[in-house]
Amino acid sequence: MLPLLEGIRVIEVGAVVLGPYAGQILADLGAEVIKVEPLEGDIARHAHPTGPSGGALFVNNNRNKKMLALDLKSADGRAALARLIETADVVFHNMRVDAAERLELSFEAVAAINPRIIHCAAIGFGQRGRYRNRPAFDDIIQAASGIAGLGTVTGGDPRFVPTILADKVAALHAVYGILAALVARGNGREGPIQVEVPMFEALAAFLLNEHLAAATFEADGTVGYPRILSPNRRPFRTADGWIAVLPYTDRQWRAFLTEVGRDDVIAQDWFADSAQRPAHVDTLYALVAETLPARTTDAWIAALEARDVPCSRIAELDDLLTDPHLAEIGFFDVPEHYPEGIARALPQPVVYNGVAPSLDKPPRALGADSRQVLQECGLDEEQIERLIRRGVVREG
Repeated sequence: MLPLLEGIRVIEVGAVVLGPYAGQILADLGAEVIKVEPLEGDIARHAHPTGPSGGALFVNNNRNKKMLALDLKSADGRAALARLIETADVVFHNMRVDAAERLELSFEAVAAINPRIIHCAAIGFGQRGRYRNRPAFDDIIQAASGIAGLGTVTGGDPRFVPTILADKVAALHAVYGILAALVARGNGREGPIQVEVPMFEALAAFLLNEHLAAATFEADGTVGYPRILSPNRRPFRTADGWIAVLPYTDRQWRAFLTEVGRDDVIAQDWFADSAQRPAHVDTLYALVAETLPARTTDAWIAALEARDVPCSRIAELDDLLTDPHLAEIGFFDVPEHYPEGIARALPQPVVYNGVAPSLDKPPRALGADSRQVLQECGLDEEQIERLIRRGVVREG
């Protein structure tokens, strides 16, 4: 945990991945992140596989937070949350807009409680368009954004990218949106700030960054970045496995073609012209695919690294657990104070030199900090006990 956001209080009403992942990044940077969960807990707590500390999905997205278990469907629960909002800098949620309104977590409701609040809502679709009320999960957003359909361009079927892509991309947008708003407030901006992060728009922008292509300049221009969409841009088979090879610059292509004895390609007029070469990318990729089965993966890695041609063996998920580079940097190291049952922990991947970190705090039990958080926002012991007895608050 890094002391870069010390003094910033964030209320995260998030579940599963999008909200918790963004909240964990802010907590890793030193913000006091208070995770507000329903009395039964974030469903990720119980998602398989589970260990003594809960579901792996929960463990990997909820370190360094305080845990408050509160029934927001009750008037008493919403009143308690309002007291907490009064003390906060940021309120962040990833629920549908109508649900946020019912729980009095809309921008208007929160700003009425705290006129200096930064309110961030990560939602499925932007509220200015016709899709605004649609339900959204990662698969739905991958489908709507064009990500899932990319497979058809290269001759295959539509398929989802096998990671929770839309949630994590939107979470990163939410983090920088919140940080930008905090900077603006620090520079003297008055009044509440509303930050809206629609998953659909976030993933569409992510995809079209390169694939808007000719449509950038022409209303009827062709979309799609040819090199990326080439059916020959793929992992290549070697004599004993698979490898990725990407000569990109003129020097790298010359080095690769020299290694494989194809000076005849280097001699082509189109090869020497950087403006013409992209039109022949399929020819070049096909040449790579034809050549690589002649040697083993290790042999290619050694030869191409010696010529400084970008390459990598194709790692599978299990390979990451024993990757020598990740081992050298302590990527999976578990802090000594973490509970038993956690064999690996994921780090904050951004390195900040000149900032002394403190110990990360493992994910806490449901309601572990309920009493402390409510005390800090002004409730006395009698009020807290009454909420616990009424089933509005759960104490860990």
